[in-house]
Amino acid sequence: MSRISSPSPFPILISLCLLLHSASLSSAWKKDEFRNCNQTPFCKRARSRPPGSCSLIAADVSISDGDLVAKLVPKSGGGESGDGEEEVKPLALRLTAYKGGILRVKVDEDQSLSPVKKRFEVPDVVVSEFLEEKIWLQRVGSEKDDGGLGALSVVYLNDEFEGVVRHDPFEVYVREKGGKRRVISVNSNGLFDFEQLRVKKEGEEWEERFRSHTDIRPFGPQSISFDVSFYDADFVYGIPEHATSLALKRTKGPGVEESEPYRLFNLDVFEYVHDSPFGIYGSIPFMLSHGKARGSSGFFWLNAAEMQIDVLGDGWNNESGLSLPTSQKRIDTMWMSEAGVVDAFLFVGPKPKDVVTQYTTVTGRSAMPQLFATGYHQCRWNYRDEEDVRNVDAKFDEHDIPYDVLWLDIEHTDGKKYFTWDRMLFPNPEEMQNKLAAKGRHMVTIVDPHIKRDDSFPLHKEATEKGYYVKDFTGKDYDGWCWPGSSSYLDMLSPEIRSWWGEKFSLKNYVGSTPSLYIWNDMNEPSVFNGPEVTMPRDALHVGAVEHREVHNAYGYYFHMATSDGLIMRGKGSDRPFVLSRAVFAGTQRYGAIWTGDNTADWDHLRVSVPMILTLGLTGISFSGADVGGFFGNPEPELLVRWYQLGAFYPFFRGHAHHDTKRREPWLFGERNTELIREAIHLRYSLLPYFYTLFREANTTGIPIMRPLWMEFPSDETTFSNDEAFMVGSSILAQGIYTERAKQVSVYLPGDQSWYDLKSGTPYEGGKTHKLEAREDGVPAFQKAGTIIPRKDRFRRSSTQMVNDPYTLVIALNSSQAAEGELYIDDGKSFEFAKGGFIHRRFVFSDGKLTSSAAVHNSNQFTTNSHVERVIILGLPRAPTGALVEPLGQKVEVDYGPLWLRKEHSPNAVTIRKPNLRIAEDWTVQLL
Repeated sequence: MSRISSPSPFPILISLCLLLHSASLSSAWKKDEFRNCNQTPFCKRARSRPPGSCSLIAADVSISDGDLVAKLVPKSGGGESGDGEEEVKPLALRLTAYKGGILRVKVDEDQSLSPVKKRFEVPDVVVSEFLEEKIWLQRVGSEKDDGGLGALSVVYLNDEFEGVVRHDPFEVYVREKGGKRRVISVNSNGLFDFEQLRVKKEGEEWEERFRSHTDIRPFGPQSISFDVSFYDADFVYGIPEHATSLALKRTKGPGVEESEPYRLFNLDVFEYVHDSPFGIYGSIPFMLSHGKARGSSGFFWLNAAEMQIDVLGDGWNNESGLSLPTSQKRIDTMWMSEAGVVDAFLFVGPKPKDVVTQYTTVTGRSAMPQLFATGYHQCRWNYRDEEDVRNVDAKFDEHDIPYDVLWLDIEHTDGKKYFTWDRMLFPNPEEMQNKLAAKGRHMVTIVDPHIKRDDSFPLHKEATEKGYYVKDFTGKDYDGWCWPGSSSYLDMLSPEIRSWWGEKFSLKNYVGSTPSLYIWNDMNEPSVFNGPEVTMPRDALHVGAVEHREVHNAYGYYFHMATSDGLIMRGKGSDRPFVLSRAVFAGTQRYGAIWTGDNTADWDHLRVSVPMILTLGLTGISFSGADVGGFFGNPEPELLVRWYQLGAFYPFFRGHAHHDTKRREPWLFGERNTELIREAIHLRYSLLPYFYTLFREANTTGIPIMRPLWMEFPSDETTFSNDEAFMVGSSILAQGIYTERAKQVSVYLPGDQSWYDLKSGTPYEGGKTHKLEAREDGVPAFQKAGTIIPRKDRFRRSSTQMVNDPYTLVIALNSSQAAEGELYIDDGKSFEFAKGGFIHRRFVFSDGKLTSSAAVHNSNQFTTNSHVERVIILGLPRAPTGALVEPLGQKVEVDYGPLWLRKEHSPNAVTIRKPNLRIAEDWTVQLL
């Protein structure tokens, strides 16, 4: 939710401040409100440095505590920096190898030389389980570089790959073991630069000014920059959050129209524009490459300061005279950060899923959501009062549209004081929530990070007394402006403050809440209306004298973490939390869902939602979505319908709108449009068993739910830059319709097997582009041959009321007349699944027989009476006469039936009716 205010009884000064923001932002995003690279000194300096300007060499290489360590010193042997200002001290280099093909590279100031202060290293992102996977190095191999450029030190990664440090000039890379082919490298182009902290000299000007704001920069320049090269790569992807293409565009080089670098700096960007490298709400400094020749590799820089990243065009360094030691094809990138240390992870892949799994081994897997959270969410800024809530809820039932969650925005509070209710509008919040819960539904309320500075507000009073707020550079509680007016911001970098915050979600402290209430963290970049670039000043101070510039991109991450942990505390560890966050950082996937922020009701924003969600998935954030219909503006009925039809395939499926827009609940656009939206939501609910199984896959492997085509078809070059279509798991391909009044849509179906239309069962050949009719009843969606999808086809009010409903298995046969699939089930709400309380089944069809067996053997603590009521088979060359069910020993009826309930019969769908097989048991169905 962005910064257009609603009428409030603020003091005149507050109202004037917010009015000015509204007026300045009422038309669109104001570009000059935010800095570009030329206005950002560290970015401008780094971008101007020529290739080969790094003079560092690696000296005193040895093994210490199982790691390779070395000193990085100027080739001249020490002395002065390039501008003659003062002595350059050696830097400390450390390489650590981990199982799974992961190399960690750290560069920091040498602590034995007493630097001005300890540079900030981001805590609580790398998971402890990963640290236990360290490979303890016993020795370092030495050899001469084949290019004649000096000595190499070589460390073991695994049986296929090894890490290498080139001493002179300094470089780190990963290569195939025993070979010359590289995978990924750092400083191959000699662009490494590390500005060391130092004492300010008399007469030096360290302050930076932007618009009306001054950053005192008490420690002066402290930026880091270096180049990273990805070998045998055709494209690079990742580094969200940007509203742009999935395959990252070149930003600099011959034949490239030079643009801004990709910016990573969490900001509240009003009505962000599509197709822009400008950073918005999230920052994940993880990039992965992919190419047909080798596969994939990845690079992650654990750093929470502002970052700028160039993707360099071919030949960008042709005039440098550098002689690179390999002729391999590569993509060069340039990484620039304002502060922090080098704490980088190199991932070898080689498959796309391998890279994502390696990255999430470091930063953690996706949290397993409650079942209800995977259904449809209905939100608006704002549902006015309890009567409005009752009416909206009742209308969903009246129109036979399921939903699981109703959301309340900031207006439900007493004067924008979080954990409170406006008792005039919501006099009985517990009763309101309990009525929803009786239908299996839930409620979400918003809790933002800005705390109203009101001495009568107990939360503010307590935070002030305990000293829990972020400080300004003078040491006073930072005072900024947000929805309540004058506000302060809790210092979530502190574990003590996060724990205190978590206690506020108890039913005792959050008066009016119930166990069916969950939380939405908005504005947590953090958004500060009167701050520089609408956020907190960089020279604000956190615990331990950490400057905000050093932790900025992780502020919302810690807030999300604290809220999620608070809900776990509320449920005494038995209830999985649901918390939606707008700000994003590496590791966010461990704490809940995110959405792509304040988008707009236009076709371009519908289109760009797909690469945005795909990119988040590649960087570990599986549970994400975009506001269906667009937050700003009033969508035409056709756009709204198309958005629901596409949004039904988003991992997070929510309709949301700004308070200045017209009401847009699904029944307000005419009978036919209501029917089409209903069908889209019904499709999502039918597929919930499949989605929930994919959420479990993300929870155990890190592999996203919504995937680029090339993740499933890594050798198909046609898929590498395709971000109009996507995979949902490995079985479903979907593509949006992104233009109004479209008559036809072109869909590329990869692979050498057939695809079956998800609704009709009509087969289409793989490896081809098909021109299809743009049907009004849905976007193009297909089931891949060789897969089995579990569904539930009885529509209820909510997902929680579907728990005991029977299953339908849809079998799409490949050319070998075979298929396979899985189904994961647990209680949908608790953490018992982590103790073995789940059912995980595997289905295999081969030689005319369908077999069900345990995919994962466990303690069988969870049971269900659900059964299979239908088996639908697509792609049989002839109709069977019947089917024999074992161990029941009975023959059951087989005929041609509808692929979907409430639909006409399909000539492509053979149906086995009422086999009455318990979903949790082993059984077979043999076609006769």
